[in-house]
Amino acid sequence: MTESPFVTHRSLLFTVAYEMLGSAADAEDVVQESWLRWADVDPSQVRDPRAYLVQIVTRQALNRLRSLSRSREEYVGEWLPEPLLTSPDVAEDVELAESVSIALLTVLETLGPVERAVFVLREVFEMPYSEIAEAVGKSATAVRQIARRARQHVAARQPRVRVSRSEQQAVVERFLASLRTGRLQELVEVMAPDVVLIADGGGLAAAALAPIHGRELVARVLARANRVEVAALEATAVWLNGALAARIEIDGELATALSLEVENGQVTRVYLVRNPQKLTRLDRPTELAR
Repeated sequence: MTESPFVTHRSLLFTVAYEMLGSAADAEDVVQESWLRWADVDPSQVRDPRAYLVQIVTRQALNRLRSLSRSREEYVGEWLPEPLLTSPDVAEDVELAESVSIALLTVLETLGPVERAVFVLREVFEMPYSEIAEAVGKSATAVRQIARRARQHVAARQPRVRVSRSEQQAVVERFLASLRTGRLQELVEVMAPDVVLIADGGGLAAAALAPIHGRELVARVLARANRVEVAALEATAVWLNGALAARIEIDGELATALSLEVENGQVTRVYLVRNPQKLTRLDRPTELAR
């Protein structure tokens, strides 16, 4: 017996949905909805099951994106993607790691639903324009134009600066060592002058409601936050979304997922996910695929 095409491509389908939605919970729902639709299809009539399944997932994810737009507009404070615990192997696939990074997913949130779908399918999964057109209900010509606009939009907000695994690890370890002690000067030195801190508490956990700019202010905020908690704080390096990051526990309870953007040996962005509803995928690695 051969394995069902849906089972074979499930990790790919989840990855497509997650990159379009930035939420593992919503991505799982989309995959489940797609399975129900696939169950009604005669596989013998499908020429390319992989492409067909990606199209189903894309349509379901677009529907979900549109229904989520209002709730995200009303979200308390900054909205960040739901972090995923990933294996170190994900980092070996540079394109995949970049595509699921917290940094890129945050930028993708500024695209419209169709633009986001086109960008993900073309730039990440390299699908032909004709297949993308079927998935999003547009002409191939329109999809080419949308892809160009989306690419320019993302490039303007997320320059591609690829950092080696060793550099990322060295900076993350320096940052965590400084965070554990709460020493202000050490935190300042590991961050770029124009560093930005973005925190997501979703109204359910304490977090800055707007981005914080500048390393002195960011360092003071981090040091002040840790001063009371430092004795009970445990910051452990883990792989999140294809990059070395950290999970922070207070008194043994998971409190924060921390991701860092690194450039030229310094931290340029700090992402703190504190919303407890977004910290549920950090106990076992999520299988991702392209």
